[in-house]
Amino acid sequence: MEALLVARVAVECPLCGEVFKYPVTLQCGHSCCKVCLQDFWERKGARECPICRRLEITHRPPINLALKIAADRFQVEQSAAATLKLEEVCATHNERYKLFCQRDELPICTVCQVSKDHRNHECCTIADAAKDRKAGISPRYTSLSNHLSTLERVRDNWRETEIYIKTQADETEQMIKEEFQKLHSFLWEEEAARLTLLREEEERKAERVRTKLEDISKQVDDLSAIIRDADETINSSDIRFLNDYKKTISRLRFTMQEPEVLTEALIDSTQHVSSLKYDVWKKMADMVYHYPLYLDPNTAQANLVLSDEFTSVHYGKRCPVPSNHERCSSRMAVLSVAGFTSGKHSWDVDVGEGTEWYIGVARESVNRKDTVFLNPAEGFWVIGLCNSYTYWAQTSPRTRLVVRSKPERITVELDYDKGKVTFLNATDSSIMYTFRDKFTERVFAFFSPGMYEEGNSSPSPLKICPLKNSILLY
Repeated sequence: MEALLVARVAVECPLCGEVFKYPVTLQCGHSCCKVCLQDFWERKGARECPICRRLEITHRPPINLALKIAADRFQVEQSAAATLKLEEVCATHNERYKLFCQRDELPICTVCQVSKDHRNHECCTIADAAKDRKAGISPRYTSLSNHLSTLERVRDNWRETEIYIKTQADETEQMIKEEFQKLHSFLWEEEAARLTLLREEEERKAERVRTKLEDISKQVDDLSAIIRDADETINSSDIRFLNDYKKTISRLRFTMQEPEVLTEALIDSTQHVSSLKYDVWKKMADMVYHYPLYLDPNTAQANLVLSDEFTSVHYGKRCPVPSNHERCSSRMAVLSVAGFTSGKHSWDVDVGEGTEWYIGVARESVNRKDTVFLNPAEGFWVIGLCNSYTYWAQTSPRTRLVVRSKPERITVELDYDKGKVTFLNATDSSIMYTFRDKFTERVFAFFSPGMYEEGNSSPSPLKICPLKNSILLY
């Protein structure tokens, strides 16, 4: 308490007697509150030090920052001391707490100990009681603290996911628009081509009709002139008629031709319209592809880049994606969208010129966040290429594979019911390796492309090969 009194004198304003709020220091070295000094100068009518009466030349004395910090600290310490005193003193006897009653679980003073309320109660020192009880709550406190950290981490992940959902929706919307734009362009081009064929037929048949129309119009004009002249001769006098008779007879011997019947003169509308949608659909089948499976971007490790149609994957720049439950974080891997729980399934993978990769199947419950081994015991049935030339079946221990020719495309055959995963070299149709196991849960296609150093090489993607389109007619 004495120390606090000494400290208060050092930070007390000589005018108001309170702890400094905004202390200013005069040229003479004395300090006082800024507001108190202004009031003093106004009442005094002169700018002089209230302590030594020395005239102050400065109109606005500077605030003493060090003194303000000291004053603020003193107020905080004074408030804490007052609170501490209130908490440590027995309200009944005004004595400091020194003991802890084990029965009543309360801090008491020495007078409380001999009073009737706590007489014959087991007591211990405040320090021992606090130590024992801190040790007792420490495991629970640690558990709650760890749980709080987990909740905060999950909360941050959900916030990140909320933001990413908007980004993902926008990106997906753009991809949808781009795909439909391709379809629209195809249809517009097809429409233009078919309209061109229609106009060509229109021009061709119109020209044919024009030619026939000109020919028959000439015949009409010639015959009209003959009939007109004959009519004039017939209606003339008998002498004139007889004089022109031979000429008239000669002209009336005009050879008459039956007008040509013009067939297939009209536009063949059925040719242009009747099977239009079917023909366009067949033609569209040549420009679209169907795949046996697709990659799930929500399972892809953050450094993996997927194609627009989610059918190929390669290593690239890390993307800001949320660490959702499905995502592979420990492995540079991505799983297929569809999983399998029965039946036979197969797909071809174009491994290209990659120097390192792993492909196969993985069960749904594999550990996607921590480091695991790629073997059946961990839920993986895969083969891979290491160091550009060595092929391995990821058994435990792993099995080196002998290949007759370097595969550029590999067929993966899954027979879920028989527990078989077979890998074939599509180059020569040879079997590279067959896993035999028992599947008890859903399995997914597994893809892991190799890493590469930017500038030294280009990424070599793993590609799912498309199926051949076929149109069945019934």
